[in-house]
Amino acid sequence: MKTRTVFAADLGASGGKCFVGVFKESGFKMHEIHRFEHEPVDFFVQESRGKLSVRTYWDDILLYNNIIKGLKKYRREFSPELDAIGIDTWGTDGHFITPTGEFLGKIYCYRDHRLDNMCEELARILPRERIYEITGIHFWPFNISNQLLWFSKYRKYLLEIADVFLPMPTVFLYYLGGVKKIDTSWASVTQVMDARKKAWSREILSAIGIPETMMPEIVHPGTICGEIYEEIASQCKINRAKLICVASHDTASAYVAAPTEKNSNNLIISSGTWSLVGRLIDEPITTEKALNANLSNEGGVGNIRLLKNCMGTWPIQQLLKLWEEEDGQKMSWDEVVKLVEKAPPFNGFIDPDNQIFYNPDNMEKAIIGYLKRTGQRVKLERGTLLRVIYESLAMKYRYVKEQIDDVCGTPSEMLNIVGGGSKNALLNQFAADATGLRVITGPEEATAVGNIMLQGIALGIINSIDEAHELIRSAFSIKEYLPKNFKKWDSEYSKFLKILKMEIN
Repeated sequence: MKTRTVFAADLGASGGKCFVGVFKESGFKMHEIHRFEHEPVDFFVQESRGKLSVRTYWDDILLYNNIIKGLKKYRREFSPELDAIGIDTWGTDGHFITPTGEFLGKIYCYRDHRLDNMCEELARILPRERIYEITGIHFWPFNISNQLLWFSKYRKYLLEIADVFLPMPTVFLYYLGGVKKIDTSWASVTQVMDARKKAWSREILSAIGIPETMMPEIVHPGTICGEIYEEIASQCKINRAKLICVASHDTASAYVAAPTEKNSNNLIISSGTWSLVGRLIDEPITTEKALNANLSNEGGVGNIRLLKNCMGTWPIQQLLKLWEEEDGQKMSWDEVVKLVEKAPPFNGFIDPDNQIFYNPDNMEKAIIGYLKRTGQRVKLERGTLLRVIYESLAMKYRYVKEQIDDVCGTPSEMLNIVGGGSKNALLNQFAADATGLRVITGPEEATAVGNIMLQGIALGIINSIDEAHELIRSAFSIKEYLPKNFKKWDSEYSKFLKILKMEIN
């Protein structure tokens, strides 16, 4: 077969990476060619009556510029010929454009505090049970449903000149080639898409005051949706590569790359800043039990990802950022592991998903305050605090596993951890110990791998997800972790459950 190459831009909430996927007769290889860091930016904005508010925005121009840098590196290191480009991002945020193609201001970050009470506001106009029945999506302040409602209630004047809402991955497809489409994997997590019809819910849009005409066209993952502009191709010295709507929600692409057996009951965790804990099922489950467990039915590729959005390494990242400011030097992840291993086990627990840890001014104070308010006496040392987080994350994996098992009616058989967190050997072992499951990890760059495989399917290079999994098993090493201390973790689990039941605000 002729050698084919595709380009994947994997944009996360704290950094971006660009990869090249090369398909040859001899097999598949993936190469990282560009990596960069980014973070949301806080602005102090004077609003009505002189009130000063903090607004948190994304630097979308920086992100776009780094995609261009990646394409230029591709030309230098590989070839002027490129078959296609696919982009994935985190599963929320975006903005409206006008009929003349201009954005209506900066793009808000999902951690912006304007959304803190929007779940309650949405529930006042449409019952939670009805929203869940239609969408199958759990309730988070950052859901696009809440963001659209905020625009409708508090920035209605902007909607008067708006043309269409562009989700985050579409923003960059639009910059590259004028694309205004989004795939079902990303559309599904908005809490605005009908989970069964795979179309925007008129009932929900009507309730929140957004015309259906303002929403982008929904397509299947792996749809060719355009080409890059001639001017951009010339700027990067490449041909006019095709633009493909992949599974543009990064978790969906990561799940594509999890080399699970077909029809298995394996639990999958896409591990990183967030931990997306779930299982692949055939049809949405929108029962009362699933609603009460706050499980989401997110669109996959020919399936549904029944999962829960759990905290990942975000609290640790925030602690390291805080300590770097205090110490004047950055702590490595190897140093983190050493501190955790030296700290005594099971000193205390937190609920990592408590709103307190979502975006506090000071993560260390937030954790210490939580431990005190739950009556836990913990040595306030760095290693101890880090171990509390690690053990609590693993315990939360077990808790969500049990919820998913209960809703599905069958036990999970194995745990597959993919994504950046899959290289965290300590957390992987804790996950095996806490759940009692055999754990396999990898690929590390699962999101980019899934992105690339869907481009391969769209272009006819590979024929199916099963064939993609065969390529993945051949191209990437898979590690295994077996439970070592399940009895001890099991005896501590009841303490963790008591902490979860405490309402700490």
